[in-house]
Amino acid sequence: MRTGSLTDVGGIRVGHHHRNDADATLGSGWATGTTVILTPPGTVGAVDGRGGAPGTRETDLLDPSNSVRHVDAVVLTGGSAYGLAAADGVMTWLEEQGRGVAMDGGVVPIVPSAVIFDLPVGGWSCRPDARFGYSAAATAGTEVGVGTVGAGVGARAGVLKGGVGTASVTLDSGVTVGALVVVNSAGDVVDPGTGLPWLAAHAAEFGLTAPPAEQRAAYAARHAELSPLNTTIAVVATDAALSKAACRRVAVAAQDGLARTINPCHTPLDGDTVFALATGAVEVNPDPTTPASMTPELPLVTAVGAAAADVLARAVLVGVLAADSVAGIPTYRELLPGAFS
Repeated sequence: MRTGSLTDVGGIRVGHHHRNDADATLGSGWATGTTVILTPPGTVGAVDGRGGAPGTRETDLLDPSNSVRHVDAVVLTGGSAYGLAAADGVMTWLEEQGRGVAMDGGVVPIVPSAVIFDLPVGGWSCRPDARFGYSAAATAGTEVGVGTVGAGVGARAGVLKGGVGTASVTLDSGVTVGALVVVNSAGDVVDPGTGLPWLAAHAAEFGLTAPPAEQRAAYAARHAELSPLNTTIAVVATDAALSKAACRRVAVAAQDGLARTINPCHTPLDGDTVFALATGAVEVNPDPTTPASMTPELPLVTAVGAAAADVLARAVLVGVLAADSVAGIPTYRELLPGAFS
């Protein structure tokens, strides 16, 4: 049954673990978490980073020219560079399941990871560790929580509360494409002039209407609170059979989904990073009209990349619209309630 989430791609599982103190204020208390994406065996992975200040782990391994093809899990986490410790817990859990590159004496799980900068939201020393990663992996399933969950607990989207969003689509070819994003952008997901998402089509899709002028003015007045040290991180996945190089092209194309919904993005001070996964469960016959000089999977990669950008753009708005306030950071509904009328 379709859930409209990343787990519509068969075999993908998502787990969250977070701490969110009810009395957290900016700079005090727990307000952070970790999200883990588990993959079925044989999943191919790649990555594309566009921000100038990424916080990542094992991304070099995903370069198409490097040796390891398969990914066992992806970690998206709060805690800035400290939060990369969450991947240790995911590796421990995967090792217990016997997942990883088989070596003499055991396995080595492949767990690429990326972080957001959420340290100022809660206490600076309150950040994810290996226990967060282990718990998120151990509880992963097909139901995907959105909004203020997992790595989205301490996320911001400009002056608004950010969060985790997800979306999916099935193409005419039978291929499914899904996305999961942690929206923690310095840029706006809302046009200050209209109080609506940047693309009018998205406003219609989510049933939003232009809020009153006074609400738009109040939203614009809060821009002094913007922090430039932010990052949006995401995973797009498909059940199509793609090579590692093709996955890289899908990750590149998917970044357009961020550019459509966040302004600005890919700045020198953020670390926008998109992982692409292909489980290989669905084989699509090559298009016979593809010129012999081109890669046979080119039309499929083009279609999957375009769909990845679309679902990632939708997922960004899902995450922001579903978010609950943390540490006094206002939500879209709180600042612009007229958009829902």
